[in-house]
Amino acid sequence: MVHGAVRITMDNSAQAKRPEVETGDETGAGQSRTALVMTTIRQRIAGRSLTPGAKLPSVRSLAASLKVSVSTVVDAYDRLVAEGAITSRPGSGFYVANQTAPLALSEIGPKLDRAVDPFWVSRQSLEAAENDLKPGCGWLPPSWLPEDAIRRSLRTLSRGDATALSDYGPPLGLSPLRRLISRRMAEHGIEAPPNQIMLTESGTQAIDLLCRFLLETGDTVLIDDPCYFNFQALLRAHRAKIVSVPYTPNGPDLDLFAKTLAEHRPRLYITNSGIHNPTGATLSPVTAHRVLKLAEQFSLTIIEDDIFADFEHVAAPRLAAFDGLDRVIHIGSFSKTLSASARCGFIAAKPDWIEGLTDLKIATTFGGGRLAAELVHDVLSDGGYRKHLDVLRARLSRATVEVSGKLQKLGITPWIEPQAGMFLWCRLPDGLDAGEIARAALAKNIVLAPGNVFSASQSFGGFMRFNVSQSLDDRLFDMLREALARR
Repeated sequence: MVHGAVRITMDNSAQAKRPEVETGDETGAGQSRTALVMTTIRQRIAGRSLTPGAKLPSVRSLAASLKVSVSTVVDAYDRLVAEGAITSRPGSGFYVANQTAPLALSEIGPKLDRAVDPFWVSRQSLEAAENDLKPGCGWLPPSWLPEDAIRRSLRTLSRGDATALSDYGPPLGLSPLRRLISRRMAEHGIEAPPNQIMLTESGTQAIDLLCRFLLETGDTVLIDDPCYFNFQALLRAHRAKIVSVPYTPNGPDLDLFAKTLAEHRPRLYITNSGIHNPTGATLSPVTAHRVLKLAEQFSLTIIEDDIFADFEHVAAPRLAAFDGLDRVIHIGSFSKTLSASARCGFIAAKPDWIEGLTDLKIATTFGGGRLAAELVHDVLSDGGYRKHLDVLRARLSRATVEVSGKLQKLGITPWIEPQAGMFLWCRLPDGLDAGEIARAALAKNIVLAPGNVFSASQSFGGFMRFNVSQSLDDRLFDMLREALARR
């Protein structure tokens, strides 16, 4: 045996039964010798008798010990190198690879055209230049946010206790902010004392922590169709199996919801109930009650994402209010109405889950973002924030009417007239592909959100989501007019 290498042998009885054949020949078991050599090495790696970094036997010594030809081992090693299981070091030999290939989210699930890929929309929106138009993004223009209030709070914090500027926050998060969130949730009928609320860095981190806490690789998760595209991206990252159910103006299609639960037995359902993204729909009380009954019947846990709560004129039903935080986990953040830079969100759940989530938060982020939490608390405690929301809601209502009217003149029809929020979910004229229009728009520095980005079933190629606050520039409608004229 070569010095420093691991000796690999086949069972003696197997050797006696398998006469020597060349690469590509079939054995009695229907496998080529190359495949058998590869399987033997893979098993040793999986069983840890070959550990990362270990040197493999030389081609000749392995061929002799396994009683196969040198060319068979060469072929097996080459294929294992191509798989990433082993590496080749010229002049030294072959070694077990030190690590698996990094996670490539774009490779998980079916290959999609980049124009209808959630990462395409996210990247284009986040990387757009200051003067680019972003009617496809999911946030307000900076000029619509309370900049003066944020600057005042920053000045206040800079003169205050130094711990807010330099120390870790407690595991559950800033206590005064959790008390304030508890009072705000009570306005929506949700009873959640501060000790059942944990602050997070964002709404996205809240869902990520919950997926880590509740899911195992391969678990099934139910989402709406269409739904917020980053739900799909996060679930891919957690290697979950995704199933979807059509969304209606009143909530999920109940008949198909029940059928999907019976057939797939999902572990989680992730949804918006206040203002749905991308449709702008609101959940009806009848649908909410039926969803909760089905959740109980099929042991389903629901994550209710409520990041658009402050846009509502009248509060829609909340699953968490009906459920009492039994099967429903309620999450939110302040990035949409206050600041996307002050990353702060929260999770409200039953006490034993908050305990486990707190441990997970410590393990993954250690301390919370105290400065952001202090800033959010200071702004929300100021009476000016409610005035800001009143102005913002009125401004969004006017923008919705204006943008909807301009789109309808082009033959682009809103699916519903939303009661509140920033989104219009629109059907394009027959024969138009939203992905193609999005590509053409990008050439004019306009970022759009084509419908299939939001659809697990890829059933919305003729739809587009428009953010009304980002759709007031005439360049958008000029581009759409040109696209329609070319069809």
